[in-house]
Amino acid sequence: MPAETHVEKGPLDRQQVLDLVRELLADILEIEPSTIQESSSFAEDLDADSLALIELVEGLEEELGERTVGFRIEDEDLEELRTVRDAVDYVVAKLGAG
Repeated sequence: MPAETHVEKGPLDRQQVLDLVRELLADILEIEPSTIQESSSFAEDLDADSLALIELVEGLEEELGERTVGFRIEDEDLEELRTVRDAVDYVVAKLGAG
């Protein structure tokens, strides 16, 4: 297991959130992280179905829950997340508000 940023539990910056989303998506979809762009659409570009998005949300909640107590992505908000950028912006906003 790589020694990632788990040691220092400071707030994530936008790039770290993007990297995390990329890492989780690549794992879920079994594709290379480098093929995932910020402008990638989950459905059209990445072929991610709703189950893949739910897995992404669970992964984000698990990772970010360690840093921000009670971090959650609401089910109704999930419908608004259509691209990687949407997800990153949403997470950054949630972390900032936390």
